[in-house]
Amino acid sequence: MSASAKIASPSTSTDNINVDPTGFTKLGSQLPTLANILVQATQELGLSLSGMQQRTLLLYLDQLLLWNKAYNLTAITDPVEALVKHVIDCLAIIPHLPSGSLLDIGTGAGLPAVIIAICQPERQCTALDSNQKKIRFIKQISSELGLSNVQPIASRIEAHETSYEVVTSRAFASLIDFVEVAEPRLAKGGQLCAMKGKAPTDDELQALNQEWQIKTIELKVPRLYDSRHLIELSSKNV
Repeated sequence: MSASAKIASPSTSTDNINVDPTGFTKLGSQLPTLANILVQATQELGLSLSGMQQRTLLLYLDQLLLWNKAYNLTAITDPVEALVKHVIDCLAIIPHLPSGSLLDIGTGAGLPAVIIAICQPERQCTALDSNQKKIRFIKQISSELGLSNVQPIASRIEAHETSYEVVTSRAFASLIDFVEVAEPRLAKGGQLCAMKGKAPTDDELQALNQEWQIKTIELKVPRLYDSRHLIELSSKNV
């Protein structure tokens, strides 16, 4: 994901989130503006989220920025920029995800695993990363936000043996590398879902299309002027 992506300027919208500042540390006076941006983005993405779910997303953002230096979570420190490039960017894939248990490889600060878990409390989400500090952050924030459907695991993917119906990643630079490490963790009939900036190259598609049914979805991320795609891969050998 490109950290240099441009962001559209905010505009006002009806706010259905409780913007009581209690529990927020970093967002402060920007909370009403951030809430407006989030409400409008969820509407544009066609997501039906409660006011409490949207408030929880903002609480996650607040804690992400609060603990950023301690856990080295993100290079982005501006709240509006972080909301768009992290939270809303992850929200954009949710309408396209199939149902079922989910593994997020290289989850970092919990992106997209924690965002999906907040929006889909019925889905079990495993957040996997080899970075112990980032997994400690996810454990801490999951406890504070009451996310019982998040399982943070500090491990390399090669050492993790459980199978899942959906496997996601936002961190892999190479689609081919992602498929190679994710395939062993994919349950029969499951789907790989790779978040990418640019669409796959012809070379990548040719290397994969013999064994995989590939669907490239161009995402429209509200307030983000940059290329975003979701690559869905289903095995042809089911």
